[in-house]
Amino acid sequence: MTGGCQCGAVRYTVQIDSDEAYLCHCRMCQRATGGVSVAFRNVPKRLVTWTREPDRYASSPIAQRGFCAACGTPLTFEFVDGENLDLTVGSFDHPYRFRPTSHFGQESWHEDWLDTRSLPAKRTDEHQPLVDRWMDAVGKLPD
Repeated sequence: MTGGCQCGAVRYTVQIDSDEAYLCHCRMCQRATGGVSVAFRNVPKRLVTWTREPDRYASSPIAQRGFCAACGTPLTFEFVDGENLDLTVGSFDHPYRFRPTSHFGQESWHEDWLDTRSLPAKRTDEHQPLVDRWMDAVGKLPD
């Protein structure tokens, strides 16, 4: 599978053997992504090939986080001494393959954000002010 950052400066290819992924709710991941949780796919580092290594931030004494310095996309979580790394599910070109199979950091999860199926929903292309902005700027909606 392939993936990368929003601007395309950092791209990767990785061998994936299953559809399993997990949600991390720990406070460090919440702060690092600005979200209430982050979806990760754990893989052996040796299976990831980068077109350009991501920039890395030492987010703690035991871990670092890979990201694109040009656009800010969070790409990885890596223990400094680990053989595996976590790739952000949202950075994959086809993230829909994955399904969550577990949670981590339960002490910090926001349960109200986990099951939101009952909330009203709107497609991006149904919000005319946003559609107009994209059409004026580039003539189409983004992928």
